[in-house]
Amino acid sequence: MTDDFHFYEPAKGHGLPHDPFNAMVGPRPIGWISSQSASGVRNLAPYSFFNAFNYTPPIVGFASIGAKDSLRNIRETREFGWNLATRPLAERMNASCAAVPPDVDEFALAGLTPVASRGIAVPRVAESPVSFECKLTQIVRLEGVDGTPVDTWLVLGEVVGVHIARRLLNDGIYDTAAAEPILRGGGPADYFTVTPDNLFKMFRPR
Repeated sequence: MTDDFHFYEPAKGHGLPHDPFNAMVGPRPIGWISSQSASGVRNLAPYSFFNAFNYTPPIVGFASIGAKDSLRNIRETREFGWNLATRPLAERMNASCAAVPPDVDEFALAGLTPVASRGIAVPRVAESPVSFECKLTQIVRLEGVDGTPVDTWLVLGEVVGVHIARRLLNDGIYDTAAAEPILRGGGPADYFTVTPDNLFKMFRPR
């Protein structure tokens, strides 16, 4: 059977009720980014454009659409944290994305506990079972194909410290499903979670 395809050129509009781009590139891991201003004001915000980009050294990154507080803080301090958003923390993660002034502490707003990191000044979310401590490596302003700058900045950082709840390590192997990570879908309110029944295995060809 051959599929019938809907084709569109993004610059001319998608012609659908909701932009499908995010739904097709996904579900995507959530960049729940903790940062801190030079004066010590804490910030916590989820970013739907986030991923890991390198193994050695480990590098993660997120895209700030607009020059938001996280971007400003990371420029000032050159540090940030990533905290795993899980199903039990979903509502509090969502609360942390409220549009509030820069002096509002989203940890307090969302009822979360900041706990000191080991290698950076930025705190992590105590309730999250996995956190990365990151040091800034690059900030890249994105450009269109014609070279026109876009109001989006890719923030990349090297992971210099990793915190893992021991309950997620089975014989030393990290159990992805046990953490109940949530992932962003494409609709205006769509999220997914990973469960053990989603697991299948494939080994690389030799």
